[in-house]
Amino acid sequence: MSASTPHFAPVVVLLFLGTVFLLGIGLLVLFYGTLRRSAFILKLGAGTVATIAAGYFLLLSGVSLASSEEILPPDGKKYFCEIDCHIAYSLVGVETASALGPEMQQTLAKGRFVILRLKTWFDERTISAHRGNGPLTPNRRRVLLVDGTGQSYAPSAEGQAAFARLGQSSTPLSRALRPGESYTTDLVFDVPNDARRLRLLVTEDDPETRLVIGHENSFLHQKIYFDVDALERKPDRQSEPVAKGIDAGRHSRSARAARGTTAGSPVCQTRLPLVRARVPKCADEECIRRSGRLALRG
Repeated sequence: MSASTPHFAPVVVLLFLGTVFLLGIGLLVLFYGTLRRSAFILKLGAGTVATIAAGYFLLLSGVSLASSEEILPPDGKKYFCEIDCHIAYSLVGVETASALGPEMQQTLAKGRFVILRLKTWFDERTISAHRGNGPLTPNRRRVLLVDGTGQSYAPSAEGQAAFARLGQSSTPLSRALRPGESYTTDLVFDVPNDARRLRLLVTEDDPETRLVIGHENSFLHQKIYFDVDALERKPDRQSEPVAKGIDAGRHSRSARAARGTTAGSPVCQTRLPLVRARVPKCADEECIRRSGRLALRG
């Protein structure tokens, strides 16, 4: 299953640019009428601007009101449509943990950490014949985890830093791709323990998308989500062992990491390296340091 935003990208982009052009002409007429102090030209310019703006807003709102929310299953893809190519995203892994990081450098979650692995793929089947093999840099992305009550959570800076200390590579969403290439990005969220019906929203972060007809960011338009809970419930088949030295197997609720690579894609082929490692019984830093020295002597 797949979904795309916006539909008919070349048409709606041209419509947006054409509307901006006509509004510019109307404003020039309005400015000229002001300079000439001509009531007729002023009315003509103001009427042109008002008519074009109202017509575009009505069309934008109508398409948005006709939209419906979509929740993609674990194998679903979300396409962001460009003029002559599409970039697809899919959710390929999920883990939960109460703490992240090496055993002696644990970062505890305020609730629980939810770690999601997102795959980015430049679908080579969507490029035009004249495009060639040049790289494409994705537009800015905004990523949110949303629960059943509508509360949204941005990626946790502390969780991301703790995950990075595990030494696992995660490619940023802004990396350029060539047709057919893909990579994975690990995103860490800190959500309350009672958060349920989790959904992942990956969308564009450019302000102009709010004015593009049919785009999920436009006024009143419904969103396209990934179903995190469905992936978490899906049975784990042929899972590979976690990275050496990480005590994660007893604590992770489920794992489904991406496997395999495509041309030029630095996809990690191990499960998400999450931990709920043993925490020393003594909580102060001096006690922890003493425990580490005793372990080394032993």
